[in-house]
This record gives sequence, structure tokens and C-alpha cells, in this order.
Amino acid sequence: MSLMSPGPNDPGRSPCPMEALLGLLAGPWTTYILWVLATSGTLRFGALRRAVPGISARLLALRLRRLEDAGVVARTVEPAAPPRVSYALTARGFELAAALEALNVVARRWYPDQAEGPPARIAAPEAGDQMASQL
Repeated sequence: MSLMSPGPNDPGRSPCPMEALLGLLAGPWTTYILWVLATSGTLRFGALRRAVPGISARLLALRLRRLEDAGVVARTVEPAAPPRVSYALTARGFELAAALEALNVVARRWYPDQAEGPPARIAAPEAGDQMASQL
């Protein structure tokens, strides 16, 4: 099943777009990974893993692959030894920014004792940013 655009006869296709989107975002860490990428911009795998404390490398790789398959996250490999792999939100991923920002407002209101520093803000994609322009 493709998470990006399943065919009309795909048995995994949901009749409801909201169900499909929530299915993509479900699971431990997925929305937090999106939040980190939205507020930090492009990150290499190791930096992203450090920014999401408690996640295993295997689970992070699985979540990123799923988000990449859905066109929400872009993966860029720079030829080097060892290869440098970076992740960033695509334009499709940035469409979720308003929802993530709204969740951030609620989270800071519900858990004020856990809020450190000023509220994080969505890092807007730079003009001409190749990763943010991919769908």
C-alpha cells in the first residue's frame, strides 16, 4: 500500500482522508519527529536522533521511511565516506505546520511546568529550498 496516493482499488485505502492522515501520524514518535524537523529545519540522522531522546535508531529509521514514502519528509544523501544523510520536511510536510503549532499551544497550556524557554516556532522553508519544494 502506498501512503502517498493509493489506487481506487487498493485494499488498504481508507474511504476517509482524515482516517488516512491520522493513520500516517499514528504511532510513537511520529508527530514529535515532524515537530522537531518543523522547528529545527534540515537535520542529519544522528542530530535528529539526539533531538528525540529515547527513540531507537531502528524506530527512527522506520518512522522516517514511512514519512518519506508519504511525501512528508525528504531524505538527501550526500556522497561522502561515510555517506551523510539529511532529513527535512517537504512542502507537504510543512502543510502540517499549523496543526503542529496548534498542538504546541495546547501542550504548553496543559503542561506549563514542562515548558522550557520561549515557545518553539516553525522554521519556514528557505526560498528555493529543494527539500521543502518536493512533494
